Amino acid sequence: MIEHGRVFREAWIAGVTKHYPGDPKPGYITPWEKTPAWERASAAAVYDQVRAFVETSDGTTTKLSRAQRGRLVATCWIAQIYKHIPDPKPGYVADWDDLPEWQQQTDSDIFDTVEQHVTSTH
Repeated sequence: MIEHGRVFREAWIAGVTKHYPGDPKPGYITPWEKTPAWERASAAAVYDQVRAFVETSDGTTTKLSRAQRGRLVATCWIAQIYKHIPDPKPGYVADWDDLPEWQQQTDSDIFDTVEQHVTSTH
C-alpha cells in the first residue's frame, strides 16, 4: 500500500535528519514523490513486513531491544535490495554490525514509527 511506503520513507528521512552526522546525501532525504519506484515499493514491502511482525507478536515487540528492532528493519531492507538490484554494492547489503551508527539509529526509529502507526490504527 502506498500510504505504508510513505510512512516508512518519512520515518527514514526523519531519522536521517536526526542522526546523520553533518549534511546527508541528497538521495537520503529525497521526498516520497521523487523517490524511485523500486524504493517506494521496497519501503511499502518493509513496512508491511514490520507490521505483520508487530501484529503477530501481540504487542510483545515493545520488549525488544532497540538494536533488535532496528536489525529487523535492516534485514528486511537488505532482502529488498537483493530483489531489485542484481549486483548491489557491499555497503547496500551490509550486516547490522557493519552499518554506521546513524543508520542503525534510523532503522530503529523506523521500527518504532511503524509499530506506533500499526497500534494506533487498530
